[in-house]
Amino acid sequence: MTANRPGGRTARVRAAVLRAAGDVLAEQGFGHLDLADVARRAVVGKTTVYRRWGTVAGLVADLLAEMAEESLPRTETGSLLGDLTANARLVRDTLADPRQGALFKAVIAAATGDEHTARALHRFYEVRVAEWAPCVRQAIERGEVPAGTDPHEVVRAVSAPLYYRLLTTAGPLDEAAADRAARAAVAAAVAGAYVGWEP
Repeated sequence: MTANRPGGRTARVRAAVLRAAGDVLAEQGFGHLDLADVARRAVVGKTTVYRRWGTVAGLVADLLAEMAEESLPRTETGSLLGDLTANARLVRDTLADPRQGALFKAVIAAATGDEHTARALHRFYEVRVAEWAPCVRQAIERGEVPAGTDPHEVVRAVSAPLYYRLLTTAGPLDEAAADRAARAAVAAAVAGAYVGWEP
């Protein structure tokens, strides 16, 4: 996907607009995201923004696509616990970041009432889960978890408690929480909790 991106001025304009959109989402939430304001912040012509993205939902979809592409690749440590701990810490670092955490809260809130944003958010997570699923497949091959374990469900099980803490508590999202989430997902996978999910 990245190889097909335009370069030069077009790439600079896209980067500036997406950065400005992310700033507004993090600072003020989805309800205050306005294409004209984003254009002003990005020092880009309004016409350019309206022509390229058309709607706020279209802009958010592109922002999520960019975030999925720019996310760090998976880590391979040689063990499922090591791999999923790396995944959990990456998710934790993202959600604990003041800007990124606020941005995700805003997008998740928007997705509950806007179908276009919900689809974009689902695609974002599909990309990220697919990136880490091979870690579980490798664990199956090594005999760490039972055959038939659904890799996607295991990866989702790692990040789910971290998002839950982000959205439901005011407490810090620390590394201990990330490590605990990884250990719990591995224990459940080893026990066969995710066998038979994958079609």
